[in-house]
Amino acid sequence: MNDQTKKHIKHVVIIAPPYTSILDVAGPLDVFVKAANYIEESLDRITETYRVHVVSTDGSKLISTANGLQLVGEGSLKEINYPIDTLLISGLPNAPEKMVGKDTLDWIKDNWLKIRRVGSICAGAFVLAEAGILDGCNATTHWSRCEKLARLYPQIKVDPDPIFVKDGHVYTSAGISAGMDLALAMVEEDFGRDIALHVARMLVLYLKRPGNQSQFSVALLHQKVDYKPISELIDWIPEHLNDRLSVEMLAEQVAMSPRNFARVFTRETGVTPAKYLEKLRLETARRRLEESNLTMEEISGECGMGSADSMRRIFLRHFKTTPGDYRRSFQTALN
Repeated sequence: MNDQTKKHIKHVVIIAPPYTSILDVAGPLDVFVKAANYIEESLDRITETYRVHVVSTDGSKLISTANGLQLVGEGSLKEINYPIDTLLISGLPNAPEKMVGKDTLDWIKDNWLKIRRVGSICAGAFVLAEAGILDGCNATTHWSRCEKLARLYPQIKVDPDPIFVKDGHVYTSAGISAGMDLALAMVEEDFGRDIALHVARMLVLYLKRPGNQSQFSVALLHQKVDYKPISELIDWIPEHLNDRLSVEMLAEQVAMSPRNFARVFTRETGVTPAKYLEKLRLETARRRLEESNLTMEEISGECGMGSADSMRRIFLRHFKTTPGDYRRSFQTALN
């Protein structure tokens, strides 16, 4: 291993409140550690590396987690005697707005502007919100907590859809595994795409997901549908994606008027029929890009997107990337 003293240290600090989800801490921690190991063992040309620290909110070195396992941290924020490059706050599932005490909150308020990057994992966004850091910012958190975040802090522009959001030097992410996506995005910012993809491959993540990828999948929407006609229609749609599926055609399939069908479908799934179809077509196209060598025209036709140009516009709107770049990212991560 290279002599670590030859490399500039980027200190990453993860604040872990009591009873946080262990993956909120361990996931990002593993990403940064894997990146540091790769840099120090294989990349002499890189002059910087990470050192990751986990600290508690109460000064204790033992941190209980939601599943009963304990983490061994390094003490409290007040004991830090090194410059922090990146500060991340992990979440607490219950009563997230009360997860840290006044001392921790005051420390964050006093120090966050001195730190290059500040971010949250899952409900850690409530700490940033309480500290005033998210005022006027775009932000996200776990989908189940977005409504509460928006209600308690109306000055925040809460978006429940993306897996992570960057607004200036403030980052927020959705729950659990999304913290790893956020950490990978930070690694890419610091050291480039190839190193981030290497880390993704080492962690068997296969694909470094863009932040604007949705927290919600069509499969999850399907699971909560109880009304049999809509449930059966949802089973039918994937086999007919390349048909011209209008609201009128779908309504006819379940023997409803178009107006009543749109109302019932939205009630059961939480999205309109048009949005549902677009999500399903996007997810199907993504899988084809990841798993097949079909051409763009073949995939767009199979998924009912009309043409390769149309598919490209839809990908740019939702993912801020083209289908070709999306496929290259996945294949680079695998090979």
